[in-house]
Amino acid sequence: MDINIALVEPEIPQNTGNIARTCAAVGASLHLVKPLGFEIDDRKLKRAGLDYWDKLDITYYDGLADFLERNKNETMFFYTTKAKQAYTDVVYPKRVFIVFGKETKGLPEELLYDNPEKCVRIPMRDTLRSLNLSNSVAVAVYEVLRQRDFEGLREDGQLTKFRW
Repeated sequence: MDINIALVEPEIPQNTGNIARTCAAVGASLHLVKPLGFEIDDRKLKRAGLDYWDKLDITYYDGLADFLERNKNETMFFYTTKAKQAYTDVVYPKRVFIVFGKETKGLPEELLYDNPEKCVRIPMRDTLRSLNLSNSVAVAVYEVLRQRDFEGLREDGQLTKFRW
């Protein structure tokens, strides 16, 4: 897949389920970096992802070091509230990894310090800490898709007759 969403140590099953559903809807691959804050067979995870699990490309990693080593030649962007550049300032390459940290702490600061030019943020008010993880992933992946003119996605919708 060209668009890859990586979740480093996700904690909330409903968020991961929602993200899995987004990935299935747009054809992105999902990369889950352990430890996870839930079991993969968690009822809440499956419910949030609905019946899309079989339409999803998922790769699992034993930790951040494993993820980085196995994808060392890939272009990655690290989403964080601590970045100077906005996610819209980036021109995303054809094949890209969009990386998010855990809900309570984000990505490890050492990773961010080592890659400042690859760190991006979603602008928001100063008084709030962060957006919900699944919302952040949707914002990010749709910016990549927008830059590609939504290539490969449905171009039309269809209304059906509505009756009261």
